[in-house]
Amino acid sequence: MTKQLIFGHSNPDTDAIVAAKAFAYYQTQMGVKDVEAVALGNPNPETEYVLNHFNEPAPRVVETVANEVDSVMLVDHNEKQQSAQDVDQVTVTAVVDHHRIANFETAQPLFYRAEPVGCTSTILTKMFKEAGIEIPAKIAGLMLSAIISDTLLLKSPTTTDDDRKAVETLAKIADVNVEEYGLAMLKAGTDLSSKSELELVDGDAKSFDMGGKKVRIGQVNTVDLDDVFAREDALVKTMEDENQKNGYDMFLLLATNILTSDSRLLVVGEPKEMVEKAFDVKLSDHNIADLPGVVSRKKQVVPPLMKAFE
Repeated sequence: MTKQLIFGHSNPDTDAIVAAKAFAYYQTQMGVKDVEAVALGNPNPETEYVLNHFNEPAPRVVETVANEVDSVMLVDHNEKQQSAQDVDQVTVTAVVDHHRIANFETAQPLFYRAEPVGCTSTILTKMFKEAGIEIPAKIAGLMLSAIISDTLLLKSPTTTDDDRKAVETLAKIADVNVEEYGLAMLKAGTDLSSKSELELVDGDAKSFDMGGKKVRIGQVNTVDLDDVFAREDALVKTMEDENQKNGYDMFLLLATNILTSDSRLLVVGEPKEMVEKAFDVKLSDHNIADLPGVVSRKKQVVPPLMKAFE
């Protein structure tokens, strides 16, 4: 089988889906013809808004890949637990990512591009420029959306000058007003009324190994934290069920207000003292803590937790 699948992490966000599409186009322009961008889950409401805005179809959803291809390319992730169920049964030929590198190894050499920027689509923007490949307006709009999403309209501490330059470049190509479109896009992803408790806690969740403990961290964006915590009892029950079902030691839900750039954390499981140590907070009787100024799971939540578990 010569065909290769390209995909982002499970529970895909906008960057995971967009980066796969953009990298697939990049590969075809570089002469790799038989590639397909797929997804390890359905688009979330924000991503649906983006795809509809630019009249772009959602990618085909897959759970396994070895039944289709011998090799794959990964975007926006590298860790095995965030990838396809059987990713260890295929050859990974390329990775483009902006996360830490962990639980990842290959038997053969591969193309690997990782940079400490706010979004995978920022790296891809640079790769298009380096290769002299013109970015079509639609793809530019999709990539712009991914950067807006990952950096919360360039307000996240993960934002770099490279992200800002990429936004400027892509907005010009796509002819998009960044502030107006970006705010509308982010708000489209915060309508929580139709989501189940499982969708809220696990819709954008990732698993991490911390000091031998299996920690699951979900994040949900909102314009009103009370909208999330009005369902606190049901959320806790869902997180407890997920811990028992999947063997998680602890489940954290980070609810982030995109307008104020503050978050509130809900913790279910043990050891809770590691959370208090990581963020220098005291959890309430309901195991909740306010985290002013915290918006990034990657930069402001995972690193202090990792350090606390050492």
